[in-house]
Amino acid sequence: MRIGSISEDRNLEKRIAVTPEIVKKYISLGFEVCLSENYGSHLGIKDQQFIEMGAKIFENEIEVLNLSQIIVQLGMLSDKKGFSIKENQILVGVLNPYINKEKLENLARKKINLFSLELLPRITRAQSMDILSSQANLAGYKAVIESFANFEKAIPMMMTAAGTVPAAKVLVVGAGVAGLQAIATAKRMGAIVFATDVRMASKEQVESLGGKFLTVQGSENLETEGGYAKEASDDFKKKQEELLSETLKKIDIVICTALIPGKKAPLIIKENMVDKMQSGSVIYDLAAIQGGNTSYTEVDKIVEKNGVKIMGESNILNKLPISASSLYAKNVFNFVDNLYDKENKKININLDDEIIEKTLIK
Repeated sequence: MRIGSISEDRNLEKRIAVTPEIVKKYISLGFEVCLSENYGSHLGIKDQQFIEMGAKIFENEIEVLNLSQIIVQLGMLSDKKGFSIKENQILVGVLNPYINKEKLENLARKKINLFSLELLPRITRAQSMDILSSQANLAGYKAVIESFANFEKAIPMMMTAAGTVPAAKVLVVGAGVAGLQAIATAKRMGAIVFATDVRMASKEQVESLGGKFLTVQGSENLETEGGYAKEASDDFKKKQEELLSETLKKIDIVICTALIPGKKAPLIIKENMVDKMQSGSVIYDLAAIQGGNTSYTEVDKIVEKNGVKIMGESNILNKLPISASSLYAKNVFNFVDNLYDKENKKININLDDEIIEKTLIK
């Protein structure tokens, strides 16, 4: 049984799906590990490090795809590489079925088993495989670091003989995994932190991290059974808009993390709100790739409006690829481990297993 992975398009994705320590774990399960040449060289990981752990390195990427029963990646394979996958092979990754619907349908018609890890159910047994949580945690941290680097004032309060420098005020929009890490990071660095979320369950979590939770008057709990945010009513949106509009006048830095799985990111910070913000303020929009939480967000650009900087990147984790790869590779290994019948040494696509059933693209 072989498991393989090839290099991503490094202009778009610097993370890798297999690290040297994980090679050893796959081999202990009974797999052969096949990787393309220079697989981790851009992260300072030489081919020799993979070889020492037991991996086989191939010059030809198509050969890796042809030899491997299971292929693990970050995102979708290109059309050319995807075409080389054959019937009954398994592709595991963040396949984004909402964007790649047609490509995935074509692969499914070829009887290729496709598992998209962002569809994992939020159950206790799936926590060790939860790529959304592991990656969002890092994204929330890095968004704070990036926004602070572009803010031209000190973050913590400083009392000096020449006078007092006030602490920066930070607002985190969306208190999921990324938002909670953003709150914790901003708080550790000395900022005064506020947060808002459509899920009332977030209030306690925000306050436990030292943030102040902004509650929309008469708010409804907009949480799905799976723990994700769902779309708000027009009445809620109007009340939230009024609350945000007043709050943003005194905020220095905004971290936007609000996403609805499978849909365009909700537009939360509108043009008139940005216009009322203080010059020198910074907005970091983690939802940029799905349309953004602000009216002005542009992917991979810093847009300046009335002295306010609006930032958004297509892949912030390209700035933390080593940490992100380490966590992602462990998530993927745990998923494959669950898929593998160790007793009979074969893959068992058991649709009675909620983890397998939910992630399989049919």
